[in-house]
Amino acid sequence: MNTFTAIIAKALQLKDTNVDNTLQLLDEGCTIPFISRYRKERTGGLNEVQIAEICEWNDKLKDIAKRKETIVKTISEQGKMTDTLQKRIDECWDSNVLEDIYLPYKPKRRTRAQVAKEHGLEPLAMLLMMQRENNPHGAAQRFVKGEVKDTDEALKGAQDIIAETISENERSRNLMRAAFKREAVICSKVVKGKADTDEAAKYSDYFDFSEPLRRCSSHRLLAMRRGEADGILRVSISPDDTDCSERLRRLFVHGHNASAQLVAEAADDAYKRLLKPSIETEFAALSKEKADEEAIKVFTENLGQLLLSAPLGQKRVMGVDPGFRTGCKVVCLDAQGNLLHHEAIFPHPPRQDRARAAASTEHMIRKYGIEAIAIGNGTASRETESFIKSLTLPQGLQGFVGSEDGASVYSASKTAREEFPDEDVTVRGAVSIGRRLMDPLAELVKIDPKSIGIGQYQHDVDQTKLKRALDLTVERCVNAVGVNLNTASKHLLTYISGLGPALAQNIVEYRAIHGAFATRSQLLKVPRLGPAAYQQCAGFLRIPNGKHPLDNTAVHPESYSIVEHMAKDCGCDISELINNKKKRQSINLSHYISEKVGMPTLTDIMNELDKPGRDPREQLEEFAFDERVHTIDDLQVGMVLKGIVTNITNFGAFVDIGVHHDGLVHVSQLADHYVSDPTQVVKLHQHVDVRVVDVDRKRERISLSMRL
Repeated sequence: MNTFTAIIAKALQLKDTNVDNTLQLLDEGCTIPFISRYRKERTGGLNEVQIAEICEWNDKLKDIAKRKETIVKTISEQGKMTDTLQKRIDECWDSNVLEDIYLPYKPKRRTRAQVAKEHGLEPLAMLLMMQRENNPHGAAQRFVKGEVKDTDEALKGAQDIIAETISENERSRNLMRAAFKREAVICSKVVKGKADTDEAAKYSDYFDFSEPLRRCSSHRLLAMRRGEADGILRVSISPDDTDCSERLRRLFVHGHNASAQLVAEAADDAYKRLLKPSIETEFAALSKEKADEEAIKVFTENLGQLLLSAPLGQKRVMGVDPGFRTGCKVVCLDAQGNLLHHEAIFPHPPRQDRARAAASTEHMIRKYGIEAIAIGNGTASRETESFIKSLTLPQGLQGFVGSEDGASVYSASKTAREEFPDEDVTVRGAVSIGRRLMDPLAELVKIDPKSIGIGQYQHDVDQTKLKRALDLTVERCVNAVGVNLNTASKHLLTYISGLGPALAQNIVEYRAIHGAFATRSQLLKVPRLGPAAYQQCAGFLRIPNGKHPLDNTAVHPESYSIVEHMAKDCGCDISELINNKKKRQSINLSHYISEKVGMPTLTDIMNELDKPGRDPREQLEEFAFDERVHTIDDLQVGMVLKGIVTNITNFGAFVDIGVHHDGLVHVSQLADHYVSDPTQVVKLHQHVDVRVVDVDRKRERISLSMRL
């Protein structure tokens, strides 16, 4: 059994065997999507989130193990290692406790206590700590020599040693941690002279703010820390200082004589100078880490919903990037997203060549057989939508307004330059808008998730953790949908289980040379794609109309023999089994259970045979904004409007109502009942009805309510 199995199982409240098997699979190089989809018997049906948590815990414990090696080596080199100390270190898997154990032995910069020890004052400190000496000055007299000029200096040095001893004591530190955890208050104050500056305005809510740390929400904490980083706010975390000093005194002061008084003074100094700053730093880091985790969770949930947005599918699309002065950039794409044509039209001021723009647009729609129009939601979006609706359009032609967030980032990226080396950024941006309508997942994987315009304070959180969470989310979504092996881009293939950039590139190059893949097994001919990578990726790659009917399903090649056995028992071939529901219903799955294949895998196979190659994403719905409003000036309090949820945070949901500025539905306005988690009420891109509560035109803020 893995060294960490029991610890992880206890922390995550999972069975030891399931955790141990998962760790084994991870050690074998299996990916999280592969394990969750194709190794359910081994893991007890753990989902991707649970497997990712096991992986994170495993990495965390490995880091602690490395830290323990360093600590043991350092203490041993000092000649201070004992059997008891070694045992404590071996049994400790809490990083805070481990550092507390190590603190008295940790090499430090030259402190006041160390200077005092160099002056030979440690015996005096020990004498005072016993609190039996009634005449400390008399006792200190024999330490007056060398650098120590008088008894006051000797006693002061001894107190410095006592203060450091108290600050490094585990009970002291745990006592202070308990106080911080129970009663610490986070405060923010505006930096003198900054209150009236333009950059400070957005932090005005925090100019004089305080709140119990345990109740401080992640978005408020991150806002304060951002203000601190910008030099606008000064942020502190503090418990009741008097109470903490009293608690520390009760722990170390045991008498009423002069020595006890000196120890009491040293305890106060230990708290103020050493313990409080240290524990405050610790809690600042812990609270920031917790806020980061919550923000990352919100961001990944948003990203997951966005990536799995309903696709239009393979249709000929016109992508429109709206604009006034520079015109609207229009692109025509074929059903595979290839650029057929592009031009600029000018239906809006200042040029307002509406007749020519209308004629050009209608001509492009007819010539390229356009089946849907995607309009960006940026500047001139509503005006362009109205212009498009005014045209004589073929029956059934659908128009959609979609997000532009990230399109400009893509247009200037290396990826865009590789795809369209001869086109400028405006054309690339319009292509991205059009392609996003066809398949949001395939297009959005090309864009840095932080540029997509979702989540909260994504630039303020731990960037390493954020990237890891985002990569896992993208990987999960791509593998949940599966991709067409013969049309998927290099960027999409990169996120398939077991591949990565190098193998994705090799697949694209092999496809360009040898033509479309006829079978999944052909993947083994791709350079450097061996059996291990094939095992991980094959189940997530689809081949529509391939030689083998199961190649367009999520059934893994390792399970083909099971389906073949089922078909044989039913007296038909696999294709007939897929198309004949009665034959599938006649199958007794228990007959196919073996040592390696259990009911979870068999159930998954049958579900896939019921709907082979099915896209799990929802169908795209057409949407239209209220024609009464086009700008923020058109809004009136009390109006009930249709909107689209564009972003979800811990404090509410942002809704696009078609006025170029998203409105906020505060968490308290999401429903008629208490809402603790906005994601339980709304989803990204959900169509909702909202009521206008307040309009702050100066700050361009719109308050909305879903309590109609």
